[in-house]
Amino acid sequence: MGKEKVQIFDTTLRDGEQVPGCKLDTKSKLVIAERLDLLGVDVIEAGFPASSPGDFHSVEEISKLVKNATVCGLTRAVKNDIKVAADALRFAKRPRIHTGIGTSDSHIKFKFNSTQDQIIERAVASVTYAKSFVEDIEFYAEDAGRTDNVFLARVCEAVIKAGATVLNIPDTTGYCLPDEYGAKIKFLKENVTGIDKAILSCHCHNDLGLATANSIAGVVNGARQIECTINGIGERAGNTSLEEVVMIMRQHPTLNLDTDINAKLLYDTSRLVSESMAMMVQPNKAVVGANAFAHSSGIHQDGVIKNRETYEIMNPHDVGVTESAIVLTARSGRAALAYRAKKVGFELDKLQLDKVYQSFLKIADLQKQINDDDIPKIVEAANI
Repeated sequence: MGKEKVQIFDTTLRDGEQVPGCKLDTKSKLVIAERLDLLGVDVIEAGFPASSPGDFHSVEEISKLVKNATVCGLTRAVKNDIKVAADALRFAKRPRIHTGIGTSDSHIKFKFNSTQDQIIERAVASVTYAKSFVEDIEFYAEDAGRTDNVFLARVCEAVIKAGATVLNIPDTTGYCLPDEYGAKIKFLKENVTGIDKAILSCHCHNDLGLATANSIAGVVNGARQIECTINGIGERAGNTSLEEVVMIMRQHPTLNLDTDINAKLLYDTSRLVSESMAMMVQPNKAVVGANAFAHSSGIHQDGVIKNRETYEIMNPHDVGVTESAIVLTARSGRAALAYRAKKVGFELDKLQLDKVYQSFLKIADLQKQINDDDIPKIVEAANI
């Protein structure tokens, strides 16, 4: 039996760009959009067209450029937002309008000063109006993570009847635990009439560091779209990381889930977004961080040199990284020193290695890291 496909909805250019200081011009957005299309994402959320003339223009130009992915524009449950998004998407080969409203008690009471019934009316009206422009309508129930499941099911049922094709179940505040979020998706799968007519989508935030775990819990329980960003950038603590969810599904075949992402482009895409947005990737970031395939502990280095799989569950080539890095520090052992010395032209026998290693430790204790340029000096200092 073949693996079930999980669609990848990339919101780097919308939610990711909401990070303070990460505003992009249209030219930069087009470069990233073209890369995302090449990467194999299913949906590119290009922006929020009604938010500014600049965003409208960017969505319009991305719609003209993208060849394969669905191009999506975000709106509120407001007629003008929806009309503006439809105008911006008119050149898209596969347009999608993404509209919605808050559904938690907190949003209903404090944000809208409304009632549950009135929220459902607004949700249905927005989907119905959006449907008059395009066929593919995604509805988001903002703060679904803190929304009562029974009411959330009522909302989902109503918008499916109105024509919604995708149901976005956001953990907007990053509050849910994975078992809670997974149970929410399962509840909707089992209790919403007409759920077979729509795709359930996970949109998880990382306020407690659980965005990736929650998204995986969601697809395990029946969701078939994950909304994510390159490098996990996004509002506050960020969003689900695209590269993480893609590689989790690929490294765990028992999930029987996969995507159409060309993983060999992940590292380069990560660098492109990081440089374009001036948003550094933390070195210990999973999959694409500078240290993701770097080893400095002697025990780990010895294992990796003998067989990469002793300490690496992924082949770096699979995500576009050239090779694992054996980093020389005072914690490194003889095997790592011999390995790096050989790479710069020194074949050391056991006796020579013992002498050079003592010389190496003296220098390694004085500086954070030993580079290739330091190795000839270390060998010379050992008098071998």
